[in-house]
Amino acid sequence: MQPILLNDFKRQWSEIGDQVRSAVDLVGSSGWYVLGAQVAEFERELARFWGPDHAVGVGSGLDALEIGLRALGLRCGDRVLTTPLSAFATTMAIVRLGGVPVYCDTDANGLLDLDEAEAVLAAEPGIRFLLPVHLFGQCLDLDRLAALRDRFGLTVLEDCAQSIGAAWRGRPTGTVGRLAATSFYPTKNLGAMGDGGAVLTGDAELAAQVRRLRDYGQSAKYQHDEIGWNSRLDELQAAILRAALLPRLGEWTRRRQQIAAAYTAGMRHSGVRLLRPVAGSASCEHLFPVTVAATAREQFEAHLKARGIATGRHYPILIPDQAAMVGVAFVRHGDLGVARELAAGEVSLPIHPQLTSEEVERVITAVNEWPGH
Repeated sequence: MQPILLNDFKRQWSEIGDQVRSAVDLVGSSGWYVLGAQVAEFERELARFWGPDHAVGVGSGLDALEIGLRALGLRCGDRVLTTPLSAFATTMAIVRLGGVPVYCDTDANGLLDLDEAEAVLAAEPGIRFLLPVHLFGQCLDLDRLAALRDRFGLTVLEDCAQSIGAAWRGRPTGTVGRLAATSFYPTKNLGAMGDGGAVLTGDAELAAQVRRLRDYGQSAKYQHDEIGWNSRLDELQAAILRAALLPRLGEWTRRRQQIAAAYTAGMRHSGVRLLRPVAGSASCEHLFPVTVAATAREQFEAHLKARGIATGRHYPILIPDQAAMVGVAFVRHGDLGVARELAAGEVSLPIHPQLTSEEVERVITAVNEWPGH
């Protein structure tokens, strides 16, 4: 029985291999390997696909967050309201700049609880920054997010590493904050063949600053206006993204959504809760998370593994509980009980666009046949 993988890069290669080889040949024959025509064209195409006027390619999703926060004026000691349930990069970007993460609980789907966020902001008027995450491919309520921004005078950077193609009532993620950050890590919906990321914005001045910051803080060759990073999306990755991946993103997203719809309609186990987006939130289905009782998670995973189905965990340890946070300044509001329960029981099921219909049915059947409760 052929295993069902969380991400099947060999199948993906069978689709994109010819275009990737052509892209590598194009860059090699150009003789220009860093910040050339391929990066510039990819940035324009990504901005057209997503919606903001400007996209700036950088070296990783973490760099996109960190450079974005720096461009927005985060300084040492500034407090940033954010989520405890995310990839560690969300917090690392804050901490590396000397900021202080302020955590509040999530909602039942794992996204920042905007009611809790409002209460924290009312209680702590000194918080100037908000870094929400559109987790699992779902989109936060952008109307509420904009209302919080306006009421409390917040500077918002949206973490969109998992949400390219997601929207709230037709409005794309990344359009409430002054900046948005995304990742091209290979497992993402728009994944490169290596690391990469981008910062998106409708503000031309901010885009220009991000371009300086990614390239040693230079405004011109050997003219350094500020301390920056060496964080440039390289020509090879940009060419591959342009030729092989971005043109397929719409089709692949629709396939993910078809799989998610089949899972949602077919999975009927009383002990398995599906984390589905609320009304108004159109997910790009980056992940398909479910939860089971924490005491049953290993049994559930073993049951699926025995049937050749790979699973993942996103994210089993809350960020403020990580060993790296010992000695780091942060603020935690409440016991984060909802996020903690999700971290203890979440399991991610395969949802990549190369899944066949037969494999989708195998996953549904295996979930429904689990003997656990």
